Amino acid sequence: MITERAPAKINLALHVRHRRPDGYHELETLFAFLRDGDEISAEPGTASFRIDGPFAAGLDAEADNLVTRAASIFAQRFAIRADYVIALTKNLPIASGIGGGSADAAATLRALATLHQIPLDHPTLFACADALGSDVPACLYGRSALGTGRGEQLQPLDGLSDIAVLLVNPGVAVSTGAVFQRWDGIDRGPIGAGPILELAHRGRNDLEPPARLLAPVIDEVIRVLEATEPMLARMSGSGATCFALYASEADRAAAASAIRADRTDWWCLESTLV
Repeated sequence: MITERAPAKINLALHVRHRRPDGYHELETLFAFLRDGDEISAEPGTASFRIDGPFAAGLDAEADNLVTRAASIFAQRFAIRADYVIALTKNLPIASGIGGGSADAAATLRALATLHQIPLDHPTLFACADALGSDVPACLYGRSALGTGRGEQLQPLDGLSDIAVLLVNPGVAVSTGAVFQRWDGIDRGPIGAGPILELAHRGRNDLEPPARLLAPVIDEVIRVLEATEPMLARMSGSGATCFALYASEADRAAAASAIRADRTDWWCLESTLV
């Protein structure tokens, strides 16, 4: 059996430049990854898929999903019989802007590649990821990067390792498609160049305003995070999960403790960036 972590993804900045003729949006985004997230295990056997973990109830193992699609496209592209026993431990909230499904698909690809002794940098593996969704190549890469195009064109960036991060989700699922549909279409400029933390501070998330219209509680989450005096607080992806970066683990722990005490129905995850 092969076990792979499916780390949570955050967008330190997400600039939407324009809508493309193919229906996708041209993006510039700063991807960063946490040490914690979901977990995938895979082994040869009669094809099956099961889900457990704190957020398992939000998914249907019998329905179409990115994990089983990843297994199918892997078998197709590598001409390998698709008989795997796959299990997903779902630790991350569903439809929350932190790449849960994309990270699970990427972890599935890594697990199957390892089972078949295929190098993790194999071009066909990245082609599989690209076919599964815009965030899947970044999740397969699994390290901080500037993403352009749909987000699939990746330029590695350094400078984030071991930074303390707190994720907060108010228990609201937000549809990525619905958020993009409400983007106002205004190009507010590129991310630019420089050290990644400087870019993050100068940057923005263009999906935050439309996401706040769909889920006004995001306003409260960001306000509560900013009150803990982090280095940076912002919504990730299309929401509704928000993140805060801290100068120390002690600062992060104090913030998490205060939020958990005051907002008992919010989900919090203390982690670090890799």
